[in-house]
Amino acid sequence: MSSTSALTRPTPELIERFAAIVGPRHALTDAEATLPYRTEWRDRFPGATPLVLRPESTAEVAAILALANEARCAIVPQSGNTGLVGGQVPDQSDTEIVLSLDRMTRIRDVDAEGYTMTAEAGAILADVQAAAEEAGRLFPLSLGAEGSCRIGGNISSNAGGTAVLAYGNTRDLVLGLEVVLADGRIWEGLTGLRKDNTGYDLKQLFIGGEGTLGVVTAAVLKLYPRPRGQAVAFAAVESPAAALSLFTEARARAGHDLTGFELMPRIGLQMVLDHLPGTRDPLAETSPWYVLIEIASGHSDEAAAATLEDVLGTAFEAGTVIDAAIAQSIADRKAFWHLRHGMSEAQKPEGGSIKHDVSVPVARVPEFLDEAIAAVAAMVPGCRPVPFGHLGDGNIHFNVSQPLGADKAAFLARWEEMNGLVHGIVASYRGSISAEHGIGRLKRDLLPGVKGPVAMDMMRAIKAAFDPNGILNPGKML
Repeated sequence: MSSTSALTRPTPELIERFAAIVGPRHALTDAEATLPYRTEWRDRFPGATPLVLRPESTAEVAAILALANEARCAIVPQSGNTGLVGGQVPDQSDTEIVLSLDRMTRIRDVDAEGYTMTAEAGAILADVQAAAEEAGRLFPLSLGAEGSCRIGGNISSNAGGTAVLAYGNTRDLVLGLEVVLADGRIWEGLTGLRKDNTGYDLKQLFIGGEGTLGVVTAAVLKLYPRPRGQAVAFAAVESPAAALSLFTEARARAGHDLTGFELMPRIGLQMVLDHLPGTRDPLAETSPWYVLIEIASGHSDEAAAATLEDVLGTAFEAGTVIDAAIAQSIADRKAFWHLRHGMSEAQKPEGGSIKHDVSVPVARVPEFLDEAIAAVAAMVPGCRPVPFGHLGDGNIHFNVSQPLGADKAAFLARWEEMNGLVHGIVASYRGSISAEHGIGRLKRDLLPGVKGPVAMDMMRAIKAAFDPNGILNPGKML
């Protein structure tokens, strides 16, 4: 594979040729117009680009990539620009062209009987969910950014979210893909088959590939029956160990009907209550930790509530749960989930926050939290750990907010040092340093330390085979 140094800066003449593919209105060069495409939510990776291209069809994407490959120009694929590891924005060289899929938003087909949907990569996740619901079906992928993230980005980052416990990651929700390769060829893999054992499962290479192997333009997504009933509770527990006991009980009693199990610390909940308008504490008394539990039923709200009440009743008797509130309406359910989904946003006003998206075996989450919290507190006295997330699948967002009154820049300057500390603890539990956010630029240099030389050689060989000129998302992942 050619190095990124062999890539060329787009000339004015080349920019005109690219613009002709999508039309002048959809070829952005003005700094103000390109700003939303070259900045990301955490402001860690400011970028520069000479051109943002907004195609409306797979054919236009193919033409763009064919020209880029011929001219050796770097292309950065982008969907909703909600990624958290810098994988979707250009670098500061002002040479990388952003290829935005935000005009390719069509829902091409909904097959209710076959439980599939074909959606273009620019379709917003919430719109995909709504289209499934209109057809009487469920697309279960759900995350805090679902109102702005797009299905192509979900696929390219193998998004997780709050329903992994019951339905799996995005990887488990994709049946087929349409992908434009680096040389402009189109792979027509839009199959809705549940069984197809004809050679390598090529789609899996692009799911989680972060746009380094090809540009996903459409996908066949897996749908599910809509639950006829739902019940949600917000429960107070003394510790992560108690939360794990509650999870074990809930899983045993609810089985596959347990669709959500989220862990939150009091400090995180308090930040949400302090900074997000319209939020309120569901419980009268404070607690060190909380759990949000969701149970779905194929029968009715009453059936789901009965199961949830059974779980909580047993937990109260065992002393596992201190207090709990069960949602009495759809508005209550949304309010409970808003508390959980708002936890990342609410940390911003508290100053610098050093992030870790990690996973460990579910049974060892309490041990990990005890060790990691103690370690970062010793490293930065007064820092405020805010670990929260998907206890049911072992994925914890181990965020650490700066000490009150501390210098934000000085605290964030210790990002790599703190990452090394926390990731070392994760490694001791045979966990992962990237559970659901991907690698991007943020963790690119950490990847060889956790994958080993054989795995890295395999990944580089795949990259070289699919993108020999190295034009697709250079500097990301590898």
